[in-house]
Amino acid sequence: MSTLCTRLKNVKEAGAYQLNCSMDELHEAVEEAGFAVFDADLSGACGKGEFLAALAQAIKAPDWFGHNFDALADALGDLSWCSAAGYVLLLRNSDHALEQIDDHRVATEIFAGAAAFWRSQGKAFWVFFC
Repeated sequence: MSTLCTRLKNVKEAGAYQLNCSMDELHEAVEEAGFAVFDADLSGACGKGEFLAALAQAIKAPDWFGHNFDALADALGDLSWCSAAGYVLLLRNSDHALEQIDDHRVATEIFAGAAAFWRSQGKAFWVFFC
């Protein structure tokens, strides 16, 4: 088992971080761990609506997804449509997706809440900004 895979499985450390390894290394570790990976390319996203649409597409959100922050929190705390040993959400090109400070703060709180929920379920939930 790779060191990165071992680290990904550490539920206590799971949360939101800046990615500090190659994408190939991460994908190998995610596969080895049996985690689901959601890859959101935010390069064209500008603002809350486009950010939420990109995340909904990446996580393959169900029809009830309402394209608001409450729906994002609900979806990230459910993921019943994608059962896995753990979860990794990649946010590519995220620098300008949420330029409103309040939107960025709310999204960060949602990611922290999802990580805490999954931690309570014994599963790791990671968000990587890359």
